[in-house]
Amino acid sequence: MVQKPIYVTQPSLPPLEEFIPFLEEIWHNKTLTNCGPFHQQFEKALAEYLGVKYVCLFANATLALVTALQALRITGEVITTPYSFVATAHSLKWNSIQPVFVDIDPDTCNLDPAKIESAITPQTTAILPVHVYGNPCDVDAIERIAENYNLKVIYDAAHAFGCKYRGESLCSFGDLSIISFHATKVFNTFEGGAIICQDAKTKAHIDHLKNFGFVDETTVVAAGINGKMSEFSAALGLLQLQYIDKYICKRQQIAQTYSTELAHVKGIDCINFPPEHQSNYSYFPILVKPDFNLSRDELYDLLKKNGINGRRYFYPLISDFPMYRGLPSANKYNLLSAQEISEQVICLPIYADLELASVRYIVKLIRDISI
Repeated sequence: MVQKPIYVTQPSLPPLEEFIPFLEEIWHNKTLTNCGPFHQQFEKALAEYLGVKYVCLFANATLALVTALQALRITGEVITTPYSFVATAHSLKWNSIQPVFVDIDPDTCNLDPAKIESAITPQTTAILPVHVYGNPCDVDAIERIAENYNLKVIYDAAHAFGCKYRGESLCSFGDLSIISFHATKVFNTFEGGAIICQDAKTKAHIDHLKNFGFVDETTVVAAGINGKMSEFSAALGLLQLQYIDKYICKRQQIAQTYSTELAHVKGIDCINFPPEHQSNYSYFPILVKPDFNLSRDELYDLLKKNGINGRRYFYPLISDFPMYRGLPSANKYNLLSAQEISEQVICLPIYADLELASVRYIVKLIRDISI
């Protein structure tokens, strides 16, 4: 039996003694926020690591999403996915924008480009897709649609830190991309996030918006918000960058173990990732199909009773929550693939410190049920 509970993900942290010099420098500088030296260093280091042009750091990714929509002056309606964390749609609601939900591709769990065009109206101004589990959206098809209808594209890339597609950073697609550094993510700064943009002018505008709209001590050019990342989080981010490749390598081993040992379990399917994709192994979702010996919820409860705290990620759909279910696009018959996947998915534990013995214990529980 497992001696202590195992959760879907746990934050990977560097040795505490290595963080102390960063803290001492913060104390010495007496700069805790307002884009201090660690903040500036971290932006440059991230841009280099991710292979992107410009990075704008934020206190969290939700503030980054809200600000990205404002930076591009998005209004009216935005096409998005119901299969995501609620922050995706909440960022639209905070900006008085109506989300228009479109069904997903059941093979990738991402927004289905084939369903987008029929949802476009004269009020549509943008598309907000999500790289679910770090799995790349069909960026080519989405770009073609956006160009044809003169729409902006903002990618919610919260799961996609360090992911590459055809050798290029997954964060480099679209007009803007947003990544998350929440404690449960592959790369964390306790709390944090960033907007990835393509030019210096856009970065300057976003930097104004995240700092109350200030340009200098006496000049305010926009109704901005306080979205700045603190020096503590930026310092941790700089240290985490030294370990991230090691963390991802460990997660890869865990993912490969799951994939190999669950490959022939009847009624259990894994999500498909394209061969051109370099993953960060942020999550390990499985689909509990009708021919498995238990329902998804029964398997979820059984795992939990044995100390395995999986997550039905994403369940319920965003479109099922009270603030969205009244929208015409939230009708379940409009979202059949998303409904089906949402009712089958469980994300199994995966994080750098998870021992392979625990992974095999989880697999054994699932395989024993299938026999």
